[in-house]
Amino acid sequence: MGQILLPFFPESTRMITPILGVHKRGEEVYYIYCGMPLFIHDENDLRMFRYVTSRILLNGYCKNDDIVRFFGVSSQSVKRYKQLLSKVGEAGFFSDARKGTSYKLTPKVLERIQTRLFKGDSNSLIAREEGLSEGSIRYAISTGKLIKKKT
Repeated sequence: MGQILLPFFPESTRMITPILGVHKRGEEVYYIYCGMPLFIHDENDLRMFRYVTSRILLNGYCKNDDIVRFFGVSSQSVKRYKQLLSKVGEAGFFSDARKGTSYKLTPKVLERIQTRLFKGDSNSLIAREEGLSEGSIRYAISTGKLIKKKT
């Protein structure tokens, strides 16, 4: 029995392989396999791009080199994200939880620093005396953990 359904691709589809293509419509990117849409993501969504290309590779729809050549990304990043998906799963791409914790900026240290900031001490002086980097204090101020005294 012959093939009943031929793979049809929209005219502006760019082909990664003879049966896998990428079609962009507006702000959305469509991944089409044998004429059927697989994935859709926003063109600026880097996490989803990495997830989709890794999923395509793990499913065997194309090879690493095809992704590298087509999208112009490094082979190392393709391998890294493919490995992340195979070991950690979707959580490796979509979990917003930080992997580390601040072991120096404990609540007691933040309280001490805040008192000194209200007194008008400089970030660099506080950082030196607390054994921290000045950047960590600036970051805590920018995220709202600390408040800088207005002069």
